[in-house]
Amino acid sequence: MWLTGLLNNTLCICTRVGFATRQVGNVTKPTVIISQECDKVVIRTQSTFKNTEISFKLGEEFDEATADDRNCKSIVTLDGDKLVHVQKWDDKETKFVREIKDEKMVMTLTFGDIVSVRQYEKA
Repeated sequence: MWLTGLLNNTLCICTRVGFATRQVGNVTKPTVIISQECDKVVIRTQSTFKNTEISFKLGEEFDEATADDRNCKSIVTLDGDKLVHVQKWDDKETKFVREIKDEKMVMTLTFGDIVSVRQYEKA
């Protein structure tokens, strides 16, 4: 289980959602739980604002409804020690890279030329 710590540049990426949702999202500190259930990986994100869960097989495309109500075609792969999650919708793409650095989970989110980094402390 991982708890949110430091984050930067999130406002730039969250321009697609409404002002109120963006403000709540920027102060929310979600807990992320990554687990394996049989042949699937499950990522649960829990917060006081909204809970989400995705379940997938590594390397297989799946349909994903995101917390900000986008319907994406997504794929998650392993690149060495990094969990790489790519979402595609409306000719756009976001990429989440999760990796462990210095006993923290670091998630780097890229949307076009905008990069946001969020660090999670182990609970």
